[in-house]
Amino acid sequence: MKVLFKLALVALIANATWRVGSEYVTHYRFADSVQEAALDMRQSDEELRQRVLALAVKYGVPLAEEAVTVRRENRHTYIDGSYVKPITLLPGYDRPWVFTLSVDSYFIVPSKL
Repeated sequence: MKVLFKLALVALIANATWRVGSEYVTHYRFADSVQEAALDMRQSDEELRQRVLALAVKYGVPLAEEAVTVRRENRHTYIDGSYVKPITLLPGYDRPWVFTLSVDSYFIVPSKL
């Protein structure tokens, strides 16, 4: 009986770790895509904001439109946002998990030869 309890406990911990880890992998992939999108200086701030929201849909990230801010200063592009995603840690127990997005992209203009 003791062994079954330990196996069940290990299975629950492994399941929770898998679920949290999977959400972090998705978050980092999303953040990398946002970082790449921020390098396109031809887009306006609103176009870039809409691109970030489209990427959120692509990755299944519940990012609300009002939760994203885009601003530019000189050659820097700053994109900030956050979202809450419920993660099932145990069967029947969802915990809201907060993810933050903070991208600081710097665009370098190549010099002419």
